[in-house]
Amino acid sequence: MSYILSRHRGREAAPLSAEQVAQLSEVGKHLGLAFQIKDDLFDFERVNWTGKPSGIDIKEQKMTLPLIIALRESAPAVRKKIIRTIKKHHDDPKKVAEVVHFVRESGGLAYARTKMQFHLSQAREVLSSFPASEARTALEELLEYTAVRKK
Repeated sequence: MSYILSRHRGREAAPLSAEQVAQLSEVGKHLGLAFQIKDDLFDFERVNWTGKPSGIDIKEQKMTLPLIIALRESAPAVRKKIIRTIKKHHDDPKKVAEVVHFVRESGGLAYARTKMQFHLSQAREVLSSFPASEARTALEELLEYTAVRKK
């Protein structure tokens, strides 16, 4: 990739500097985090055949950012109840729906969306230091796609 972003109008330019490589690594880190957060959000936004959120990660007992934040912000008794539900009743669609509702109502989704936008913004800012090119445009489009993807 170091040569890809150093091309300009079809001419090969010098390889990227160590600083530029580090900047691209930073873009990749932020893009990856934003992509994962978007994936975490799907579990609470995507609907199954009944029209309700799928809760797949909850059924698999996975701790995702929205759930972690919801638990962090809840009262100890509520936190204990939700964790117990995830551990013991993750196969019960009604109990999974309760956990999904808890995460939605507790601000976990809003926090995760804000964090995703933060990472996308950080990646955009770093990319803006590179000269305009097809490769930069492609990476910027990938950032936009990450924010709006549906699957």
